[in-house]
Amino acid sequence: MDDLADLTLDELRLELAPVIADAAVFDGWGKVALDAAAEAMGVDPAVAALAFPGGAIDMIEAWIARTDADMARALPLDVLAKLPIRERIRRLVGFRLEAATPSKEALRRALAIMAMPQNLRRTARLGWSSADRMWRLAGDTATDYNHYTKRTLLAAIYTATLAVFVDDTSEGHADTAAFLDRRIEGVMRFEKTKARLLGSGKGDETRFSFARLAGRLRYPAR
Repeated sequence: MDDLADLTLDELRLELAPVIADAAVFDGWGKVALDAAAEAMGVDPAVAALAFPGGAIDMIEAWIARTDADMARALPLDVLAKLPIRERIRRLVGFRLEAATPSKEALRRALAIMAMPQNLRRTARLGWSSADRMWRLAGDTATDYNHYTKRTLLAAIYTATLAVFVDDTSEGHADTAAFLDRRIEGVMRFEKTKARLLGSGKGDETRFSFARLAGRLRYPAR
């Protein structure tokens, strides 16, 4: 690790984020967790506070950004290239879940904060950003309509999977893994039939509704 005193605030945020998450398991996403992380890493608490002027949501965003960066280092495209696309997505989401496992209670608290009305716009942006990162690591280069549908669907799947994950007490999070597999399989079926459905030319009562599908993926029956 670089000397923390030489890091920019952006770099410092990424270094502090996982340590804050560890503290947030017990203390929540606030000043107590931030001060504990600063002390653990030998950072001036005043400087640490400067790195997160928005408070809890800034800390959570930095944790997500750190997970994005760790995922990109652990699973670059050359590692995933030989796998089927569904397995690439499974591996990428699985990496994020495994990374969050030691701090599951911090994740639960983070999701509650992200669901607050004042944070919903930012939460949507963060979900899109992580989905975009996963698709790019999976090798997706779409720039047309597919670019948006793939990311919206994956963001919805990931959000729903996190909701299952935080309450999953099954051995090895088997219930979460099964849930994720079902959602990915649904997307694969969707991708195979999307062009036909979109070009059907039928009336509104039978035409495919992307918004309706995304809603079902986000709030599916378990």
